[in-house]
Amino acid sequence: MRITTFQMYKKLKELFDEERFSMTYNRDKNTFRIEWKDSKQGITVSLPNIVAKYQEEGQSAIDELEEHLKEALRVMNEQYDLDGKEKHIFPVIRSTSFPVKTKSGKKLVTKDHTVETRIFYALDLGKSYQLIDESLLEKEGWSKEQIDEIASFNVRSLRTEPKKDTVRGNDYYFIATQDGYDASRILNDAFLEEMKAKCKGEMAVAVPHQDVLIVADIQNSTGYDILAHMTMKFFTEGRIPITSLSFIYEDRKLEPIFILAKNKPTD
Repeated sequence: MRITTFQMYKKLKELFDEERFSMTYNRDKNTFRIEWKDSKQGITVSLPNIVAKYQEEGQSAIDELEEHLKEALRVMNEQYDLDGKEKHIFPVIRSTSFPVKTKSGKKLVTKDHTVETRIFYALDLGKSYQLIDESLLEKEGWSKEQIDEIASFNVRSLRTEPKKDTVRGNDYYFIATQDGYDASRILNDAFLEEMKAKCKGEMAVAVPHQDVLIVADIQNSTGYDILAHMTMKFFTEGRIPITSLSFIYEDRKLEPIFILAKNKPTD
């Protein structure tokens, strides 16, 4: 049975029908937002992505989202410090449209990445993480350069064992460990250079959502078209979408590429 985005909003609203939360539905943007009434901190969810996942997985998709939202809300309502937690600080990739301020007005620590993506920083808390704001840095006496250096070092420690799929003469490598930092591995220059050395053709990279990194070895004219369809599919299904565009990786730089996908490729 198909479900509309508004019906999905009603389902989610029932799960968080508590006095401490407020919930809103943005019909224009097709989003659902839940936040703490006292602090105004909260999470905005793209409903079409959830609907698509629900159509494929059923109730388990809602159960997974409920667990994620409850943990994230719990985390953002607690106070944290950074001292002694250096090994638990990681960079996270977000779209440039992702808010750089919390609802309470605190400015998050960010760094420019590409025209499509921006780097944020997170304190890993086990099941979830907390994005780091500038007021916390000031309280700890840390600089932006210091947190960037720590996070960059830590992301290089994450395992990089991609799965390979070959489609019509092109090789595609996927990292999807579900550790929350799959897309962040795009910041691991050593890994990208290692993949570049393996490529027989042009190398492209994509981070359609938080939980996947795609590296493509484009060896013929259909390779980019396949990548475009692949990236768009991941983008629409991801819990935290980033960008449907891919990037050419050359000379340690990422340049976005605009691919006009034609007919859906087949294996």
